[in-house]
Amino acid sequence: MTVLFSFRSLLLMSDEIRLTMPEYGTPPGVQHHVCEHESCAKDAGWGFAKPKQAPHWFCFEHRAEGEHYL
Repeated sequence: MTVLFSFRSLLLMSDEIRLTMPEYGTPPGVQHHVCEHESCAKDAGWGFAKPKQAPHWFCFEHRAEGEHYL
């Protein structure tokens, strides 16, 4: 007995629910921060804070300014 099938037919007949892709690709819970330097509006990836204090965020070029928050 020979069984012939294609993987394409398996994909089309799947019982899995497929959700549409969201317009914004950031996962839930991810926050975006903006550099706190006066004339800068870049994304900030470096956060500086002492324990139990609010963090201050700076971009790559201005990350040295965050050192005095530590």
